[in-house]
Amino acid sequence: MNNFFYVLNGKKIKRFLFVFAAALFAVGVIYVEKGNITVFSEESNTSAIYSISTDKKIIALTFDISWGDTRTEPILQVLKDKDVKKATFFLSSPWSKSHPEIVKAIQQQGFEIGSHGHKHVNYSELDEEEIKRQITTAHSILTDLTGKSPSLLRLPNGDFDKRVLKIASNLGYKVIQWDTDSQDWMNKGVDTIVNRVVSKAHPGDIVLMHASDSVKQTHEALPVIIDELRKKGYEFVTVSDLLQEAGVKGVQVRDQAWIQEQINTAAGM
Repeated sequence: MNNFFYVLNGKKIKRFLFVFAAALFAVGVIYVEKGNITVFSEESNTSAIYSISTDKKIIALTFDISWGDTRTEPILQVLKDKDVKKATFFLSSPWSKSHPEIVKAIQQQGFEIGSHGHKHVNYSELDEEEIKRQITTAHSILTDLTGKSPSLLRLPNGDFDKRVLKIASNLGYKVIQWDTDSQDWMNKGVDTIVNRVVSKAHPGDIVLMHASDSVKQTHEALPVIIDELRKKGYEFVTVSDLLQEAGVKGVQVRDQAWIQEQINTAAGM
């Protein structure tokens, strides 16, 4: 009886170790293959763009805005003082509607404007009709305010699934993510923000920053980031400029369901 007990427990332990190893393997694949694999998609035109493949030292600074009225203007002033003529701002439509003068200031400096959606919620949690409603509502508001239809979309919280990507693509949008996250909204300190961006930046990179009132140090970190990247030979461009370069590269879309599927497959479950 004791031998039988030990055999059963041995099998359970062995299976646990196998599943654990499979999970590590799946996560490892996600990390290692991050920059090399094609976008997870049933349709080739349904993708999220994180960076582009290029040898040119070009980089896109991007700023998300969803609330507040005190941080955007200092950031615009830094860009003006540093003679940065190209950047991309992703604007939520409710914020844009209540701050038309700031939207106009962004336009007057020649910066590109993309959509940051309407409500700041996770679109993957919405049904398909509501996803479409959120994107089209933002589209109408931004078009009316700017006189130009946006074609780039950064989803609130960077959250999406295959349905969101497909709907956005059908509505004529390219979904834009990022390779380098400044984490400026965490307000960990100017040096931390600078080091994250400068150390991770690479040719064809898309850098995520914010110009909402949640960020308190971005306007202080930004001048240093610009100076350091210029020292490395980088030229600042818009996201659309990046997309004109050959060899657009994405990172595979893998949500929690996909990860679990890979773990189950690896474990033979």
